[in-house]
Amino acid sequence: MEQPRNASKSLAPVVLCAIVYAVAGSVALTLEPTAKGWAVLLVSIAGAVGVCLLATATNRRDWLKALGVIVPISLFQVFPDWFLATELGSIVFPDTGGIRIDDAIPLAMAAMWVVPLLVIVLVARDTLLRGAIVSAMLFLVTELLAPVAGLWEPAGGARELAGAALYVIPPEALLGAAAVYAVRVAGDRTWPTRIVAAAAVSIFYTGALAISWMLVG
Repeated sequence: MEQPRNASKSLAPVVLCAIVYAVAGSVALTLEPTAKGWAVLLVSIAGAVGVCLLATATNRRDWLKALGVIVPISLFQVFPDWFLATELGSIVFPDTGGIRIDDAIPLAMAAMWVVPLLVIVLVARDTLLRGAIVSAMLFLVTELLAPVAGLWEPAGGARELAGAALYVIPPEALLGAAAVYAVRVAGDRTWPTRIVAAAAVSIFYTGALAISWMLVG
């Protein structure tokens, strides 16, 4: 029984990081366009760099193992968003300032996945089902708040529930499970292996989005 209690206590720092990240993001989202986009970019990068530095400074090996896969995943996640915005036309990222890719998505998205995926992987404790459930819950809340905050919004006739696109929820649940599995198989491997695993997760997620869009719309 001692090991689970210690595991539970070990989640406190990452939960605290997530809260600080959410508060900083909330402040950034209150700004007016142009300043808002740059602030979101700054918070996204600061959050990603911050958890990496904290993991290194405190020698949190579980964090470092996860981040070795999650950081590349977050970078690759630009491509699914890019695909949705320019090919499917199922999402729109309002131009609120900052650097944009192909004038379609903010560069901030490349770092924005690090903190939530780290929370998902650590809370899942190497259980794929738990990773899927936590991911679905966390990203459902995000999808509900994003249109209100002006981060992104459904487009192209996507079916919605309270402003959240329904088709993204199953793929985002699968993303959580895939991230947990990728950390399991590649977290202790070489960097090329981690990068390939991260790319595989984003490719899998992109395919899941396309199929879910076709079935759910």
